[in-house]
This record gives sequence, structure tokens and C-alpha cells, in this order.
Amino acid sequence: MTLIGFLVLLVVAAVCGAIGQSLAGYDLGGCLVSIVVGFIGAYLGMWLAGKFGLPEVFTVHIQGKSFPILWAIIGSAVFTLIMALLRSAFTGRRY
Repeated sequence: MTLIGFLVLLVVAAVCGAIGQSLAGYDLGGCLVSIVVGFIGAYLGMWLAGKFGLPEVFTVHIQGKSFPILWAIIGSAVFTLIMALLRSAFTGRRY
């Protein structure tokens, strides 16, 4: 994978992570956190899709690497909700 392909993959992961965080209604951090949430969401979303027997609906192929857009967004939202619940359980509610 070239540098340009890797950068495009990072941008796609960041956008998916940001959309997932927006759907969850909770922000975990900045751009780097959105990239990490996007990649974790892709793995979590594909795992959930595999458990329920769902197909890959919208996948982007970047230099031989496939990135599931829809499952990354859904997985990012689920991961963000889990992190928000854990954070509020340990630190308490803040108004």
C-alpha cells in the first residue's frame, strides 16, 4: 500500500468515526480519536454483521484493502455508546 492509499484509508476511517460519533450523540475526542473509532467501528461492525449473517452492503476498496463503510458507521456508533456508558458509570453524570 502506498502512502496516498494509506492516507485515503485514514480519511475514510475518520469520516466514518465522526459520523458514528454524531449518530451516538457523544464526542470522544478529535480527529485522531475519530480515526481510531472508525477502525474499531469497522472491526466491530463486521463482527456484528458476521454474527447476524448480514452481507457487506457498502464497501470501498482502496488499493486491495476493503473498508466497510456502513458497518464502520454502525460499529462506531455502538462503540461510542459503550464508551459513553462506561465513562458515565465511572465518573458520574455531569450536567
